[in-house]
Amino acid sequence: MMETQRLILYVALGLVLMLLWQSWIQYTTPTQAPGQNEQVQAGGSGTTTPARDATVPDAPDAPSAPSAPAAPSTPGTPDASTEAPAQAEAGGTIVVETDLIRAELSTIGGDIRKVELLDYPVDVDHPEVPLSLMSSEPPNIFMTETGLLGRGHEFPNHRTEWRIDGEKFTLDSGRDSLEITFSHEAGAVTYRKVYRFRRDSYLVDVEYRVDNGSDTPWSGYQYAQFVRTDYEEARTMGFLTALPSFRGGAIYTPEDRFQKIGFSDLADSDLKRQTESGWVSMLQHYFVGAWLPAEPGPYEFYTSVADRAAMLPMYRIGYKTLAPVEVAPGASGVLDNRLYIGPKEQDRLEEAAEGLVLSVDYGWLTVVASPLFWLLSWIHKVVGNWGWAIIFLTVLIKLVFFPLSAASYKSMAKMKNLQPRLKTLKDRYGDDRQKFQQEMMKIYKEEKINPLGGCLPILVQIPVFIALYWVLLESVELRQADWFWLKDLSVKDPFYILPILMGLSMLVQQRLNPAPMDDIQKKVMMALPFVFTVFFLFFPSGLVLYWVVNNVLSIAQQWFITNKLQAKS
Repeated sequence: MMETQRLILYVALGLVLMLLWQSWIQYTTPTQAPGQNEQVQAGGSGTTTPARDATVPDAPDAPSAPSAPAAPSTPGTPDASTEAPAQAEAGGTIVVETDLIRAELSTIGGDIRKVELLDYPVDVDHPEVPLSLMSSEPPNIFMTETGLLGRGHEFPNHRTEWRIDGEKFTLDSGRDSLEITFSHEAGAVTYRKVYRFRRDSYLVDVEYRVDNGSDTPWSGYQYAQFVRTDYEEARTMGFLTALPSFRGGAIYTPEDRFQKIGFSDLADSDLKRQTESGWVSMLQHYFVGAWLPAEPGPYEFYTSVADRAAMLPMYRIGYKTLAPVEVAPGASGVLDNRLYIGPKEQDRLEEAAEGLVLSVDYGWLTVVASPLFWLLSWIHKVVGNWGWAIIFLTVLIKLVFFPLSAASYKSMAKMKNLQPRLKTLKDRYGDDRQKFQQEMMKIYKEEKINPLGGCLPILVQIPVFIALYWVLLESVELRQADWFWLKDLSVKDPFYILPILMGLSMLVQQRLNPAPMDDIQKKVMMALPFVFTVFFLFFPSGLVLYWVVNNVLSIAQQWFITNKLQAKS
């Protein structure tokens, strides 16, 4: 029946909105109280790492060295639980600036403490202020920690004091890369920690170069990890001000592919996963930080949490190598690594590492959403504007589904023509719904109408609609993309023009459809355009643009088919 068809459509859309609403409630409720600064109890400030027999991370600070026959642990490193919080440590700061990023690195650990994305303003109203993706400032902490592990020598970790000549390093025009080098001496062994930044790239090479001047062999491992707090600023409650997106850790292995690990999962238990290749990362909406170990492995991916009972615990996710690098006396060796820190631009992610593009989280509809994004990107290359790309993509989708939509609208048109007869039946049989249904089915059979004929085409299209929703929500390419009065297609329409047009288009569609026979259902259907309009007031304007164009095309298509059938009758 026509009522069943519409009910299936609106229930499906209503379920989507209900899930969005539930996710938004979780997203807009701060997980931590503002102003609470309790942090992880970090590791020692000495130059060595205590060697332990376990092969898993057994402290919230850094992993232990893999077990090895031979050497005892190096003495003198304070226990992790007695040390000051990571962000409280003193140390010099150097600045590195390329064409895409501005990074701050600390001489304590020689690690990255802050990253600003120069091509991504914090918002459209402040184009001169770059977005800060990484920071060591509480309560919203996100930074890197790296180091070496082993026995028999002193090994620098992320609490080691490094030396560097200079305070600011800039990638000048005409140069394709920029190297900066930290140095540290531990007895007869000299360590150099080298960062290589490249032009037009968010990839950073990180190398440890070991010069073994001692008379004993050097054998060591490396680890690299992210440290982050689960903190977001409180949002205004009431209506949608932002839509939810996953925040937390993620790993990729060839065996298990992409696996998200939310902060709640990190808090529940520590991860230990051995693999020959893959990567570990911290995700947030539009942006990702990922450690990309040099192949071949083996590696161990791990997570840990400092002081799980604290108001603002520190979460770590990282990896350590399981195969040692051997450096003979008087020789040199290299332990290398790579870091991606930047936006989830899919072309860059594809080039950076296998599977990294999956950090653009389309969920279970990835198989549909990925081709849609590819098509949207291709159209954008032709038209040069993401707003117009959305419009042309909507047109193409309508063309692909034209046969299915036409069948649905023909069914609607035929049933609308039956409305006078159905109303007569309803008046004749009154409250006898069983008799009314029987007589109505006789009419459908006489007129050769399948009352559910329009349902299947609509159900087939729903996954495409939902997949496109995730494409428009998750694609950083649409962040701060403009179209006419809209300065940013990833946020709400500031003047609410598109949501109002969307509501009006739904009202027009209802006029074209046969009215429900049931009075209660009729009232519900009439209320839905207003309910949807309220929801869409705060949806990303790019998504609302899609719905407006889709509704307008549907109205035109339905009007054409209805008039064509009426002309034949």
